[in-house]
Amino acid sequence: MDKQIQEIWIDLHQELKKFIFSKVRDIDTSEDILQDVFLKIHLNIHTLSDCSKLTSWVYQITRNAVADHYRKTNFEVPIDGLDFAEQENVESLYLSLSNCINQKINKLSEKYKQAILLTYFKDISQIAFAEELNISYSGAKTRVQRGREKLKDLVVDCPNIETDNNGNLISFENT
Repeated sequence: MDKQIQEIWIDLHQELKKFIFSKVRDIDTSEDILQDVFLKIHLNIHTLSDCSKLTSWVYQITRNAVADHYRKTNFEVPIDGLDFAEQENVESLYLSLSNCINQKINKLSEKYKQAILLTYFKDISQIAFAEELNISYSGAKTRVQRGREKLKDLVVDCPNIETDNNGNLISFENT
């Protein structure tokens, strides 16, 4: 293992493992994703131009790897071991969450709605999004970020959503 990769492993692997586990809630899957992350780091470390941004670069790779995992699994919710009534409750909860999110997305202005739908749900890169609209990549990134912030504000304002002091979602009550 390259010395630089070894240092990254020593410094970040436990932290990344916890971060990944918090997203996927399965130890084996967490380990697999962590291995993929370090493979990507090893293969792409030469592309990092600013070493002071190493940690944020590694976390971006990690977030992308978690997102890739969910794309590959088609967002399936593990419901094994639940009886039929519990299964219906879980499916109902996710359906109502989905409807809630869809309603909030529809409340966004057209430019932010378009940015969210294309980049998150149609899996179009921000670069391709910028080219499609004939705007700068920076402008596309800003539009996606602002759209995400506006969507988060709409969701957090729901009376059945509970957040912490930082605005992070804590719980959702199905009404």
